[in-house]
Amino acid sequence: MLSCTIRKWLTLHSQYRIVGLSVCLAAGFLLSILSCALYGNWWPLLVVFTYAIAPLPNAIFGQYVSADPLADVSSSVADFGRFLTSVLVVSGFGLPVVLSHAGIITSMAMFMSISGGVLVYGTIIVYSTLFREQQSDF
Repeated sequence: MLSCTIRKWLTLHSQYRIVGLSVCLAAGFLLSILSCALYGNWWPLLVVFTYAIAPLPNAIFGQYVSADPLADVSSSVADFGRFLTSVLVVSGFGLPVVLSHAGIITSMAMFMSISGGVLVYGTIIVYSTLFREQQSDF
């Protein structure tokens, strides 16, 4: 059933894909902002900044990746970009946990912030995957 749903999703027009992804992205940001507003503590808003900054290292250092996928050569600059991206993604998930453990935010705010992060990062991953496939078909 899941694979049938994925096939349907992949066959939709790109306009519907963009609308669906924008709804998921908006829901993720809404959960992150509500985790701050409902509980009167704005510390989880720091996680939103990691959403915005996380794709930047891959975008900046991604041009140093070899064009040949079978090449055994690895660029240290591209690897450093991937490392920075992973640090930002992990800190986006870890920061609410640390803030909750320290008692700065409530556990419900932590869950809302993490679920918002899952939606935002998932949207970024699905967007890059769907439109990378679409560009490679040409």
